Amino acid sequence: MSVDREELKRLIDHMHEDDTAEVFDFIGYLKVKREREAINQLDVESFSVDQELIQQVRKSQLERENGEIYDKERGFEYLNSQLEEYERGQDL
Repeated sequence: MSVDREELKRLIDHMHEDDTAEVFDFIGYLKVKREREAINQLDVESFSVDQELIQQVRKSQLERENGEIYDKERGFEYLNSQLEEYERGQDL
């Protein structure tokens, strides 16, 4: 379907202000809809051959299985211990 953009602009120029706000919102909706469609059409097969991504996923799975994924509290404890270790190393 071909749309005469100049005619469309002319129609918008002569619309009531309240209607132009609705048109603006609808154009935003269409833009988001197209972006979502593009994201949904990502080629899953291309991800399945990305060896680096596959290795990262496998490493993450192993870490979860081995309990190496920290909750928020354990994560803060780990970061604090690393910071203290670093600070001790700086006291030369």
